[in-house]
Amino acid sequence: MGHDTVVIGMLGSTLDRGFSAQRWTYWRPTVALCQQEDLRVDRLELLYSREHGRIADTVIGDLGVVSPETKVVRHVFEVSNPWDFEEVYAAFYDFARAYPFDPEHEDYLVHITTGTHVMQICLFLLIESRHIPARILQTNPSGRRAWNPAGTYGIIDLDLSRYDRLAERFRRQAEGDANFLKCGIATRNAAFNAMIERMEKVGTESAEPILLMGPTGAGKSRLARLVYELRRRRRLVSGDFVEVNCATLRGDAAISALFGHRRGAFTGAVTDRTGLLRQADGGVLFLDEVGELGPDEQAMLLRAVEEKRFYPLGSDTEMHSDFQLICGTNRPLEELAARGAFREDLLARINLWTFRLPGLAERPEDIEPNLEYELERVAEKTGRQVRFNREARELFLSLSMSSEASWRGNFRDLSAMVTRMSVLAGGGRIGTDIVREEWERMTESWRRLENGSDQDGMLLKSVLGEAAAELDLFDAAQLACVVRVCRRTRSLSEAGRLLFARSRERKQHANDADRLRKYLAKFGLDWESLREKRS
Repeated sequence: MGHDTVVIGMLGSTLDRGFSAQRWTYWRPTVALCQQEDLRVDRLELLYSREHGRIADTVIGDLGVVSPETKVVRHVFEVSNPWDFEEVYAAFYDFARAYPFDPEHEDYLVHITTGTHVMQICLFLLIESRHIPARILQTNPSGRRAWNPAGTYGIIDLDLSRYDRLAERFRRQAEGDANFLKCGIATRNAAFNAMIERMEKVGTESAEPILLMGPTGAGKSRLARLVYELRRRRRLVSGDFVEVNCATLRGDAAISALFGHRRGAFTGAVTDRTGLLRQADGGVLFLDEVGELGPDEQAMLLRAVEEKRFYPLGSDTEMHSDFQLICGTNRPLEELAARGAFREDLLARINLWTFRLPGLAERPEDIEPNLEYELERVAEKTGRQVRFNREARELFLSLSMSSEASWRGNFRDLSAMVTRMSVLAGGGRIGTDIVREEWERMTESWRRLENGSDQDGMLLKSVLGEAAAELDLFDAAQLACVVRVCRRTRSLSEAGRLLFARSRERKQHANDADRLRKYLAKFGLDWESLREKRS
């Protein structure tokens, strides 16, 4: 059994007018839509104002003549100014919210030939947003040479996925936008490509905060700028891209940098300062390392994101800034929030769209295309084209995917390596000797970091001397942690309780101090000597 066809339309106060017998020779759009031979209208929802009640009576009577099977339902629809967009849209919106749409059993058409242009635009917007689940019905008078009071009609479906050529055009644009976010790099990692496709959609459809998570050097800053450029190409933003590393902000200087200040707000504030949030009005604000913000800045940022308003330091006048927020972090914000170091409500607000950028070690298949990208960047900067010879290229790719390649600095490491090799390349060709030299330098740097970082190395050297260099990576990392705990506690027992807090719960008689004493003795250390060396 087919669905009933329901038409929703405004009475035309001018085009539908006519009371004499000659009215049948005129084209009247509301009557004409029920005179179409191949368009059956089972029900007409007719909207009109009280002052046009006589026209409505005549039109409804004529509809009973031309289409007796059509049921007409009257709706008094009052707006004081049919050219006031806000009033008209609100009135149509209320009508749509109250109307008992039943799309499973009825097909809906909205007749937009009648009414003011503002009314037609409002109906179009409500159909496009699916507040009214309908297609558009447009009626037109026939040509003068073949005059027919019924005229013609056309139906337009705003579901663009139904139009193959348009859908293909949008698909190509989406592919181009995703490629733009990848800087044109032909990445091969499926998970990364899927993430970029999602980010492209979010970047063009939503102005809500975006959170980029990932290790240092994974490309958070570059990707944030590309999202901004993509939105600017789509004319979704008009302001600037404003970037700040929150790890560089402390105290009053942090609030001043972000929110601005008034002259005299603190010592050294000799002039007014606009602040980065105000600079980002209409654009994008990228807060890298957002986990480093202090509690006061977090509270002020939350209000600025939610209400688009904030107070500069030392001012009692609110400022307004409508910006999109993108945050970057390499720290686990959930853990920080659990410890009270990061506001849970702020995390909930910026965690709407979260993307984790994988490190280079997680994308070994993407090293080769990124290698080409870095060579092109060097050529752009220097005006000098540098290439690998075949053996050197194969050697570099082999080493870059070996167990030695930790890529701790991720793409920053790759960029630095390509830059150094390009400078050393004679005749614009990178040979195997340059690759081996650079690889030895880079792996030594990684090795120092993996041995507990330079700080860990200095710490262990301070307590073990030259013997620290003989420790395995595992022992060095573990011992460095133990030494730090011992140096900040007041007794051997307190240090033991902290170090063995979990395992001691499974023992009936825990002797944490003795357990720690025996561990330190393996390295020729004791708690007292660690405290003395600290002093």
